[in-house]
Amino acid sequence: MENKDHLLQYTIPQLLRWRVRETGDKTALREKDFGYWNNYTWSKFYERVGHIALGLEVLGLKKEGKIALIGDNIPEMLFMAVGAQSLGAIAAGVYQTTLPEEINQLLNYMDIEMVFCDDQEQVDKIVEIREQLPNVKKVIYEDPRGMRNYRSDDWFMDIEDLYELGEEVFRKKPGYFESLVDDGKPDDICFFCLTSGTTGLSKATMLTHRNYINMGVQISKTDKLEPTDEYVSFLPFAWIGEQMNSFGVAMATGITINFPESVETSMEDLKEIGPHFMFGAPRIYETIRSQIWLKIDESYWLNRKLYGFFMKVGEKAAGYRMSGSKMPFSLGFLAWLGRQMIYRPLINQLGLLRLRRAYTGGAALGPELFTFYQAIGVNLKQIYGQTEIVGIAYMHRDGDIRSDSVGFPLPETECKISEEGEILSRSPSVSPGYYNLPEKTAELLEDGWLHSGDAGYIDKDGHLVVIDRLSDVMHNHEGKMFSPMFLENKLKFSPYIKEAVILGNKKEYVAAMINVDPIVVGKWAEDRGISFSTYMDLSQKDEIEQLMLQQVTEFNLNAEEPHHKIKRFVVLYKLLDMDDGELTKTGKIRRDFVQKKYQDLIDGLFDESKSEQDVEAIFQYQDGQSATVKTKIRFYTMNEEV
Repeated sequence: MENKDHLLQYTIPQLLRWRVRETGDKTALREKDFGYWNNYTWSKFYERVGHIALGLEVLGLKKEGKIALIGDNIPEMLFMAVGAQSLGAIAAGVYQTTLPEEINQLLNYMDIEMVFCDDQEQVDKIVEIREQLPNVKKVIYEDPRGMRNYRSDDWFMDIEDLYELGEEVFRKKPGYFESLVDDGKPDDICFFCLTSGTTGLSKATMLTHRNYINMGVQISKTDKLEPTDEYVSFLPFAWIGEQMNSFGVAMATGITINFPESVETSMEDLKEIGPHFMFGAPRIYETIRSQIWLKIDESYWLNRKLYGFFMKVGEKAAGYRMSGSKMPFSLGFLAWLGRQMIYRPLINQLGLLRLRRAYTGGAALGPELFTFYQAIGVNLKQIYGQTEIVGIAYMHRDGDIRSDSVGFPLPETECKISEEGEILSRSPSVSPGYYNLPEKTAELLEDGWLHSGDAGYIDKDGHLVVIDRLSDVMHNHEGKMFSPMFLENKLKFSPYIKEAVILGNKKEYVAAMINVDPIVVGKWAEDRGISFSTYMDLSQKDEIEQLMLQQVTEFNLNAEEPHHKIKRFVVLYKLLDMDDGELTKTGKIRRDFVQKKYQDLIDGLFDESKSEQDVEAIFQYQDGQSATVKTKIRFYTMNEEV
C-alpha cells in the first residue's frame, strides 16, 4: 500500500497544489445544478481558491483573521475555506439550521470578521442581527436570487465580484498567491469546528492542517481508497464528519466529492453517483432502513416471504463475515442467492450497489442495525471519535466487526482508560484546544491526552467498548448501573420507533418517552384505515399506543438484565427536534434540556397513580415563531410478568 506519510509536511492549500501537480486534470469536485452535473478539476479547484484568497485579502482578511461559512454543501464552501487558509486565516463552519440569536453569539465569540452565506435565507439571518455584529466587515453570498435589495449596500458582496477582485490581483502580482501558500505551516490553526453543544453553546474547536491531513492519511492506511472512488457530500459542512472527508480524506487520497443539488434531493442524487464509501450519523442509516422496510412492505407477498427467509440467512452469514470466519458452503450459496434475488436490486434502488464500506459515527448505533446492514450486503462499520480528534480515533477493521465495540485505534493513535473509566486518546489529530476558553481546554487536554468524557473499556481482544457519556450513565435505586443510550438504541431497532429517551436514574424502575416514526407508523395506520391529520394526532391514537405496547413488551422480553426493563412509558405528542433545542445539530439528545423541558411528564412517569396528563405543546419554528397546542397524553404501565 502506498505510504502517504510525506503528505503530513503540507498545509491543506499546499496539499491541494500538490494534487494539481500530480493529477490536475482529474475531477476533484462535482456539483449538480438544475439537473446537470458540473465538474471541477483539481486545477480549477486550486484556481478558484487562489482568486478567493486574493479577493479576501483585498477586503481586509489577514493572517489569523476569521471568516464564518453558513449554508448548504456547495463547492464554494471549500473554495472559501481553503482560500482563507491560504492567507493563514481561519474558517469556521456554522450549521445552516442555526437561528439568528445563536449565530450572533457564535460570531461574536469566535471574533468573526467576514461571513459567507450560500443564499438569501442565511443572509437574512445576518441582516436580522447586523447591529449586534460590530466586527463583521463583509457578508459574501453565492446565490444572487432575492438579493436585489442588498446590492446597493457595500456590506454585501456577490461571490462573482470576489472572484473578479482576486483575478485582478492575480494578473497584477503573478507568483504572489504561491508565496502566500508557501508561508503556511502544518501546525497553523486553519479551522474552527463547533462542538455539538449538548450542554450549552457550542465551543469552537481549533484544528490545524496537520490534524485534518493526518486523519485522511491514517484512514487510508486502514481502509484503502482509490483516486477513482466517489463520495457524496450531504452531511452538514459544519460537522466534523464532513470536514474530515472534505479536507482530510479527499486531499490525502484524491477521491471525487459530489455535491447534491439540495438537501432535499441528496438521497436521489446519491443514486446517480453510486458512491464507493459513505459516512453518516446513525439517523441516516435508520432512515434508509425505514425506506427498505417500506419498499418490502409495499411489494408482492412472495417478495415479502423471500425477504423474511433470506434475512435470516443473511443474518447468519453476517456473523461469519463480520468475524472473518470461513462460511459453510451451503450458507454461503444461500447468502449469495439472497443477495442476487432480493438485496442486490434493493440496494441498487438506494444507490448503494458500488458501496465497499459505510461508516457511522457521532452517536451509538444499535447492534441489530449492524446485523441488518451486514445481512443485506452493506459493509457498515462503526467509527468512534469526537470533534477534538477530527472525528475518528477508532474504527472496525474488515473481518473483525463487532456490534458491541468500535474497533481498534487508527494508526498513530493511542488509547488508555483512566481510573474513573474515561476513554483517553492521543494522536497527531488531537486539537490544540478551544478558542478563547483556556479553562475548558485544560479540562480537555492533559499531557497530550484527550479526555473524551465517555465511559468505556478495552476488552480482552483489544476492541474499545463505549458505554455512554460519563455524565449520562445511570444507576437505579439499588445502585445497579445501566446505559440509557444502550437501551435507547435497543428500543429504536423497532421500525416503528424513531427516538426514545430512557429515564430512571436513582429510581425504582426504568421509564421511557417515545417518538413514533411518522413515515413507518403513518404507512401502518393508512394500511389499516386509521385516519390522522398531524403527528400529534397520529401519536395519540389508541391503535398506535397499542402498537407501542407491543414494541416495549418485545423490548422487555429481550432485556439482558431485569433492571433494564421498561415499566412505564409515554408516547410523546411531538418529535424531538433540534429547532426546539431537544437535539444537537448532529442528532444527539440534549438530556439536561429534555429533562427540564419535560419534567412534568417525567414526574408523571414515576407516579404510578397517574394514567394521563394534560400538556401544553410549544412548537418552535426555524423562522423563530412559536405555537402552543393543548392536548392530553396517557401513561402506560407494563405487565410485571414480562
